[in-house]
Amino acid sequence: MSVRSLRVVYGIGLVHRGLAHLIMRLARCALTIPILSLLIVSASTALAESGSLKKSPAEIVKRYVFLDQKGARLDAMSFDVLRPYIDWKEEPAWGRVVVIQEAEVPEDYRKWEIINNTEVVIPVTYRVRGSVYLETAAFVPGEKTEEVRFRVKAVRNNWRIVAPVIPPHIGLKRMVNFVREAEFHEQDMTQRSVLAALGDSLRKAK
Repeated sequence: MSVRSLRVVYGIGLVHRGLAHLIMRLARCALTIPILSLLIVSASTALAESGSLKKSPAEIVKRYVFLDQKGARLDAMSFDVLRPYIDWKEEPAWGRVVVIQEAEVPEDYRKWEIINNTEVVIPVTYRVRGSVYLETAAFVPGEKTEEVRFRVKAVRNNWRIVAPVIPPHIGLKRMVNFVREAEFHEQDMTQRSVLAALGDSLRKAK
């Protein structure tokens, strides 16, 4: 079984074998743990307030970025929790996951680009540590500051992110935990070695 041949399709539940499958399977398991369950409940109960046009559009972006950072886009099942904040129906197929240290969403409207009273662009600054390439099970370090300009519009009387659709941006600690748990549950020694090497690379980025 070649790690090089792995593919992951987000949003439609199609997952091939190998490292990508391990991470996706782990993401499903993570739904049962209290932390992510709490995130889902909190996100759902906060929807009415955060999506309202009477509220700041930055709230929608903050919730989306926070859930993405916790790994909510690693699996089609957990992707559902993001639907109240976005205006697209499914995730594209991603070959990599961006690993971040932190993300900053400005609440000050003077830092936004205001198109009109129903559309704004909010710049989010990510402190990137590198990327995990799922086909090769490799972490490639690359510290940089990345700015993503999220376009937020009034859609059906609620704020929604309409663009851009970017690769998952997952927190470094969360990614380390995903890989550690996947390694722990993996029975195939070859795949376990691959995951161990990936975990070591990620821990060095700390």
